[in-house]
Amino acid sequence: MRAMVFTGNSAKLEQRVVPNPEPMPTQVLIRVEACGVCRTDLHVVDGDLSEPKLPLVLGHEVVGRIEKIGSEVSELAVGQRVGVPWLGQTCGACHYCQTGHENLCDTPGFTGYTIDGGYAEFCAAYAQFVFPLSGNADPVSLAPLLCAGLIGFRSFKLCGHVRKLGIYGFGAAAHILCQIARYSGAEVYAFTRSGDHAAQSFARRLGAVWAGASCDGSPEALDAAIIFAPDGSLVPSALKAVRKGGRVVCGGIHMSDIPSFPYAELWEERSIQSVANLTRVDGEEFFPLAQHAGVTTETVPYPLERANQALDDLRSGRLQGAAVLVP
Repeated sequence: MRAMVFTGNSAKLEQRVVPNPEPMPTQVLIRVEACGVCRTDLHVVDGDLSEPKLPLVLGHEVVGRIEKIGSEVSELAVGQRVGVPWLGQTCGACHYCQTGHENLCDTPGFTGYTIDGGYAEFCAAYAQFVFPLSGNADPVSLAPLLCAGLIGFRSFKLCGHVRKLGIYGFGAAAHILCQIARYSGAEVYAFTRSGDHAAQSFARRLGAVWAGASCDGSPEALDAAIIFAPDGSLVPSALKAVRKGGRVVCGGIHMSDIPSFPYAELWEERSIQSVANLTRVDGEEFFPLAQHAGVTTETVPYPLERANQALDDLRSGRLQGAAVLVP
């Protein structure tokens, strides 16, 4: 199969022809139809996430059809469309797995980081960690839901009851969450880089009641704010924007250091919450909700061999919506 391979020698992926993966007894082999390009992939190739398996096939927003099933798999069928998310495996036995927090598993496996992912024509995934998807939907449109959608939804759940929601960084995750939040009855306030009028217009088109620069401050006291941009300096800004008892949720896997700020900005029971990975329950809740809410994704498709261009476009902020690789 063709695969775009990260060797760790540079931030560029190499196009290679490698053997098709052979599924283990508890895995399925998937013919990849589409694979989203996530900011986490950038953190891997840029060295922010420093312990990938090497060589590595990136990609954890995988949509495809099952080509082969392992000998111990009974709940899935050849030809069925499934999605493969970031959380690819857990131990099932540690304290976290046993108490409903498998996203914090002590010995997890992550698709496109410690397990080969979907920047290829085929990938193998553990059957218990894939999500059945509609066979009639467009696979390119589905791909961003597997991480941008799931992590945005988990971030939103951690906000608690929200009437006014701030979103900092209006990219792939934010454009999906904006639709979920509106469906749930919340007003959305979008914060972007200064001068990014395209992103602000995009946010307003998706239903944000206000869109402006992060440095401008919020026009309203927010019940909660979610930060998707990997910029730690946004945390104090978001704390200033939330009301008493409000929460700031950091939705990324990596963020630059948070600068010091006066305790008074945290006081009055404001809180800061990080988000780590996802659980299978998140997917069981999110995919029906996304369907009922009529969520649509804005995507920019790239052929598989242009994966480096897609990563560069994401890094430079040239994308509106989500990049998706198509083998």
